[in-house]
Amino acid sequence: MTDGPASLSPKPLRSARQRLIFVVVAGLLAIIGIGTAAYYFAVRPVTLRIAVGPANSDDLKVVQALAQAFNNHQQHSQVKLRPVPTDGAITSAQTLADGKADLAIVRGDLDVPKNAQAVATLRKNVVVMWAPPVKGKGRKAAKITKISQLAGRKIGVIGRTQANVNLLKLILTQYGVDPMKVEIIQFPANEAAEAIRNQKVDAYLAAGPANSKITIDAIAASSRDGGEPTFLPIDAAEAIAQNHPAYEAADIPAGSLGSADRPEEEIKTISFSHHIVARRGLSDSTVAAFTRQLFAVRQQLKNDFPLAAKIETPDTDKDATIPVHPGAAAFVDGEEKTFLDRYSDYIWWGLMALSAMGSAGAWFAGYLKQDERNTNTSQRDRLLEMLKTARQSDSTEELDQMQAEADDILRHTLSCYEHGAIEEGTLTAFNIALEQFHNAVADRKALLVSMPQNLQRAATQFRAAGSV
Repeated sequence: MTDGPASLSPKPLRSARQRLIFVVVAGLLAIIGIGTAAYYFAVRPVTLRIAVGPANSDDLKVVQALAQAFNNHQQHSQVKLRPVPTDGAITSAQTLADGKADLAIVRGDLDVPKNAQAVATLRKNVVVMWAPPVKGKGRKAAKITKISQLAGRKIGVIGRTQANVNLLKLILTQYGVDPMKVEIIQFPANEAAEAIRNQKVDAYLAAGPANSKITIDAIAASSRDGGEPTFLPIDAAEAIAQNHPAYEAADIPAGSLGSADRPEEEIKTISFSHHIVARRGLSDSTVAAFTRQLFAVRQQLKNDFPLAAKIETPDTDKDATIPVHPGAAAFVDGEEKTFLDRYSDYIWWGLMALSAMGSAGAWFAGYLKQDERNTNTSQRDRLLEMLKTARQSDSTEELDQMQAEADDILRHTLSCYEHGAIEEGTLTAFNIALEQFHNAVADRKALLVSMPQNLQRAATQFRAAGSV
């Protein structure tokens, strides 16, 4: 009995189609997973830290209201805020410079961090200088009507920040008054009215919004015995603004400081702004989304926080004192990118990757089919070898074993054809060989049945001897 080589026996193989389907499904699931993850990270809300101070200030209250509005926005919010309280604008600026905040409320006339870019103007401030009504006679009691008369005087500054003191010194210097020859007293902003009632000061300076309650209360507190304060105009505002770009010339309208006659007529002054700035490098799309949400909710806050309605877009000129962030500029100029604009490159590369994966899958499928084609070719050769053996076999048992092996080869060949591993022409050639094999087996069996047993044994012994 002759056994075929074990390596040529048909083995259970996973079909090329099954393997291809597995690869394709795995690839599609991977692409869907990557796409879903990318979309989630693209649209999920980003929480930005915003440095603001000091405690209990209007700036902090406005930012807290904005944060609440962002977090409770009924529409989908791309940005959420987390206030980072600080001691004031100087500390806020340093917090941004140190990378401990993404946004900050900074004062425009202070040193702005190099990594800061403007997003919006939170509020504009005006400088108000006035002298309280005087009693008595003499040089010290002389009425002050000009800033140039402040030499040797005692001047009160509202607020504990050194920035207001520096601002007063700048104004005095512009008018030829030596800052070293005046006495400067600072009053806490939240205690200014009470402190002013107990102080004898020749003039005051306050810096804040035009309708600041702190400034209005301080002016009222400095009025004594029914007298009205004298407002000191800053006529050199244009010159100061020319020499110091952080300041602008401005006017205080008549009757805007607490009563119809405060001041009686418009007075000149200087102004500066508090800005919302973002650190350079913060995503343009994130800053654009923040700016869009900021101007969408500001009107909602104006009843509780009138200052919120004063929020303005940043200066987008190239020569602006604080360069604008590209994301904010895109919103202001109406050039904000859509989702497709931002991620079109990624989508294009994703399609290219999908195409490449399809090509790789096709190559892999061909490779898998080639493996089955090679196996089928070996089995066909085995079938032809069995055809030759069947014509010389002297054992019906050997013929039956070869017949069973041929059936397995047939089963595997049909599976290859079904899964596209072999063509119809190859299957036709295999069928011819299989038919010849079956005919040879049938003829040989008929011959063996007709031969006497002793002749069969003799033939077997003869062939055995010839093969030795």
